[in-house]
Amino acid sequence: MFLKNVHIIGATGPQHIHVESGKIKAVINADDDLPGPSLSFENAIAFPGLINSHDHLDFNLFPQIGNRIYNNYTEWSRDIRQNNQSQIDAVLKIPVKLRTQWGLYKNLLNGVTTVVNHGEHLDITNELISVFQDCYSLHSIHFENNWKYQLNRIFKKRWSFAIHVGEGTDTTSGDEIDTLTKWNLFRRKLVGVHAVAMKNSQAGRFHAMVWCPVSNYFLLNATADVNVLKKHTQVVFGTDSTLTASWNIWDHFRIARKTAMLTERELFDAATSTAAMVWDLNKGTIRAGKIADVVVARSTQGKNEMDSFYGLNPEDILLVVHQGDIRLYDESLLDQMNAPGISTNNFDGILVNGRMKFVEGDLPGLMNEIRKYNEDVDFSITTIQ
Repeated sequence: MFLKNVHIIGATGPQHIHVESGKIKAVINADDDLPGPSLSFENAIAFPGLINSHDHLDFNLFPQIGNRIYNNYTEWSRDIRQNNQSQIDAVLKIPVKLRTQWGLYKNLLNGVTTVVNHGEHLDITNELISVFQDCYSLHSIHFENNWKYQLNRIFKKRWSFAIHVGEGTDTTSGDEIDTLTKWNLFRRKLVGVHAVAMKNSQAGRFHAMVWCPVSNYFLLNATADVNVLKKHTQVVFGTDSTLTASWNIWDHFRIARKTAMLTERELFDAATSTAAMVWDLNKGTIRAGKIADVVVARSTQGKNEMDSFYGLNPEDILLVVHQGDIRLYDESLLDQMNAPGISTNNFDGILVNGRMKFVEGDLPGLMNEIRKYNEDVDFSITTIQ
């Protein structure tokens, strides 16, 4: 399959992307005439499928819950359990399998093709997107039982340890980071999530940190000092769940961009190539030999590629290819989907802010099943009758 006449972010001029057997076979000059099944685009940008380095897949049916600005995550947790337990229970009564499946769709609709799930290992048999679980997930020092033992068990794979740490603005949050690194006796690779209280002197002890600015601002009215931390560790990008953040990753990007703590390119890389390096994935760039995770979206005429990218919303996504297979396409491509060699079986239509998208699997059926347990869930999309 060829994705024809797309402007790849970071490249010059329009190009064709040749996808074969789940990988990118070649990136070809758009002047060349190519045989075989193809999808053609006009005024479109292409970029690697996004890598969301922090989400809780089964927590994406929650509304944002918080009653004030907090000093740290433990204070927030105590408060919402005391004052918002009925809201929490209303979502938790939905079976975890259904909540997890919606979490996958939330990411797919945003152009995410890989998500790092934080929590217990999930048994996912039909992956719409890749769920990265080749790391050890510790919740936090305060909420993870026997975290010292788990961190320092001798017979462990050489995986990274992802853990919420320094999620606060008080002294306790900064001290928590020192406690964690002090007890990292075997110098495991640590990926600190949030790290709002992290100082540059602490950052070098971490393999990477995951920046989730929208969640941070919602809970703490502050975020990590990534313009300093990036000099000492790798910074990757995450959304967290809808319990503390918007479902729309493009809102997250715009808020992060506005801080100017990462350059536009650093922020882009934090959700693509840098994330791929941190998690050791053969993806994150569009070039020959990489796994074919590709997103094509509308380009805004008169704007440069970065303005077009950061101006996107889910309704602007035209195509999501995951491991060489189409997972989502826009109604504007409907006629081309009948071409020989293009496979789009088992797709259903939905409306995203008025734009019709066709998504693999029975998403309307999933939404109806979820509503049997909670009629008040806000999906931010609508089904087509």
